[in-house]
Amino acid sequence: MKLTVVGCSGSFPSAGSACSSYLVEADGFRLLLDMGNGALGELQRHVGLYDLDAIFLSHLHADHCIDMCAYFVVRYYPHGGGHLVPLPVYGPDGTEQRLTTAHADTPSDHAMGEVFDFHTLKPGSFEIGPFSVRTEKLRHPVETFGIRVEHGGSALTYSGDTGTCEALDELAEGADLFLCEASFVHGKEDIPDLHLNGRQAGELAARAGVGRLVLTHIPPWTDSGRNLSDAREVFDGPSELAVPGAVYEI
Repeated sequence: MKLTVVGCSGSFPSAGSACSSYLVEADGFRLLLDMGNGALGELQRHVGLYDLDAIFLSHLHADHCIDMCAYFVVRYYPHGGGHLVPLPVYGPDGTEQRLTTAHADTPSDHAMGEVFDFHTLKPGSFEIGPFSVRTEKLRHPVETFGIRVEHGGSALTYSGDTGTCEALDELAEGADLFLCEASFVHGKEDIPDLHLNGRQAGELAARAGVGRLVLTHIPPWTDSGRNLSDAREVFDGPSELAVPGAVYEI
């Protein structure tokens, strides 16, 4: 598998990064994990507008899904005309309605469904193209799913947004790469069931025995270096900060 960081800023775009969006590729299949603020522009640095094969939306906060409204325009009015096959989109219950409301002026109440083939996420295992995936419901103020993506004997786990929970430990168990949010600062913010801090991400990586930890979803006002240092105090394996354009072979 090949993982490309499209955007990794938390809560709102930074001067140097769009919000959460990660491209996973294998066997010519392209799966996008989230499409937050600014992600559609950055995505075009890596693939063509019509080259995606499926999209996974971890939850319906704007910094993880709002550029789907712009992508709707791209696919509803394709360059050169013609008709595009609806693109599979896996998201929480109510994804179609939320995106329709956010767009505000779709040609009809069903226009989103003409462009995207919506699948409602539930905990469990299934296939997306060549990938075997497992999703679990995590802890966040809205319905949120983490995902484990496996292909060719390798595994990638993406946390989405979450507080500490056993389900995320299970998704991360033995993963070759763990893409984990670290929005909060250890000793500063402590709000249950909202976000992780760098130390918690490191502790989770150590418990799960992951091969590599990549911290992401760090808001622009947070000291990312501090969060990485906190993670490294408790996790001995390779660890780093997600940066736009970074590519990992898994």
